Amino acid sequence: MDVTASTDVLVLGGGLAGLTVALQLRQQHPDLAITVVERRAHPLREAAHKVGESTVEIGAHYLADVLGLRDHLDEAQIRKFGFRFFFSDGRSDIDRCTELGVSQLLPTPSWQIDRGRFENFLGERARAAGIDFLDGAVVRALDMGTDGARHAITVDHAGTTRCFDARWVVDASGRAGLLKRRFGLARANAHNANAVWWRVDGVVDPNDWSDDPAWLARCTPPDRWRSTNHMCGPGYWFWLIPLASGAHSLGIVCDADMHPLETMNTHAKAMDWLREHQPRVAASLEREQHTLQDFLFLRHFSYDCTRVFSADRWAITGEAGLFLDPFYSPGSDFIAIANTYICDLVARDLRGEPFAAYAEIYQQMYFSFYANTLTLYQDQYALFGDAQVMPVKVIWDYTYYWSLLAPLFFAGRLTDMRTIGRLRPVFTRASALNLAMQPLLRAWGECNAALDEPPSRLLDQARIDWFHALNGALGESSTLDDDAFVATMEANVERMRVLAAEILGRARETHADIDAGELGALVAGAGGPALLAPHWYGAAATADA
Repeated sequence: MDVTASTDVLVLGGGLAGLTVALQLRQQHPDLAITVVERRAHPLREAAHKVGESTVEIGAHYLADVLGLRDHLDEAQIRKFGFRFFFSDGRSDIDRCTELGVSQLLPTPSWQIDRGRFENFLGERARAAGIDFLDGAVVRALDMGTDGARHAITVDHAGTTRCFDARWVVDASGRAGLLKRRFGLARANAHNANAVWWRVDGVVDPNDWSDDPAWLARCTPPDRWRSTNHMCGPGYWFWLIPLASGAHSLGIVCDADMHPLETMNTHAKAMDWLREHQPRVAASLEREQHTLQDFLFLRHFSYDCTRVFSADRWAITGEAGLFLDPFYSPGSDFIAIANTYICDLVARDLRGEPFAAYAEIYQQMYFSFYANTLTLYQDQYALFGDAQVMPVKVIWDYTYYWSLLAPLFFAGRLTDMRTIGRLRPVFTRASALNLAMQPLLRAWGECNAALDEPPSRLLDQARIDWFHALNGALGESSTLDDDAFVATMEANVERMRVLAAEILGRARETHADIDAGELGALVAGAGGPALLAPHWYGAAATADA
């Protein structure tokens, strides 16, 4: 039987991206007719096999404060103890390796998300909000309108063929990329990386890897297991993420040339790979309580898209459009950004305002955020085993993130064209600094190839006063007026310039002839008190510096 129905917004995909954009639209438009169609039947099993379990500041703020889901996150998910890195390739003595992380929680919260549990909650929340959520539904045809015409989407659901007449279509179908395939929008990027990942029963606790009281006491509370733990080596990193359902998510992410996928594309091969590169982790996983739940791999997981927002009343969000890299966990950030732009476009359309120009502007900004973030990963994986340069890179990358994009989102100014116009020179300077810094870091790592690893030390981000304050200031961004907000962003970028000058100076101390590229000119005249203590650069380190 065929059924024809009309809806204002049809969302293709009821995962994280689709259900959150539907809830955000409902929040802003209580009377809007919203339909979400999702291929999988609900409820999902907990510890669902998805990448994207770790949130960072933008995505966490979006879920907790923009969508108002903080109670669920606090009660049913795990508060994250920041990122933590161990430079431990081939080693079992983890407590003697360089550790990078926080000894105490930073002010701005984030969470580890059990995606099955969370998406079940979102589905229930959507239905309670009056959103028509059809799970177990399959999209059969996309007849997309142009020049203001409505869209006709055919869906099979519960033995019925439904023909939806929709004003807007939002593609949140994940890697299926329904609209991307329909319009031929797929575009490759130059980030050649692969991933394998799996889940096991039980919590994998790094504190079980040592009985050294001093090492165990480094963190307050002593909850390393709540961190997104990264075990790092040349060309790869291995993640450990705890899930509230009692499982642990594990994954190897690697440069495709340095660590071919064929060396790890089964669970048995992945365990052999771990025994070579991270033997202490492998030994933990061989305990019988860590029963394997599932295993998956992806070749060349990073990709791009030529268009995500259209004047023909369609849009793409989440992995249906583009995907960067799981390192730094940017997936939920880009969902938050895309959904915010989509909701603004829909709102302008509902008010009868022209929105085509905004679709183009938002698309340019979104792609700019993507391109700048891609520089953090592209051709940088060889650095991941460098215990001198990689910690400095992590501080730089986070400073860049917390100085510009994060405060822009926290302040609710992502669609504030007047303020963004004022900030254009600020973003241009920051982008130029980052584009010059990434090659310097890469060159520094290449020069370091023959040097000894720095002694064991804890590099505690929580004890860097300005770094701690920069994180804490995110929550205050929305309280600033226009002039104060612009002044804060300008000061943030000037701090970036001072940090860049310091990093360049430290690199030249051991490699006087290092190629600084454009960076030297960009930091000329910058100076001031040191932003990072000497042990951050591997000098005069002690076990608990």
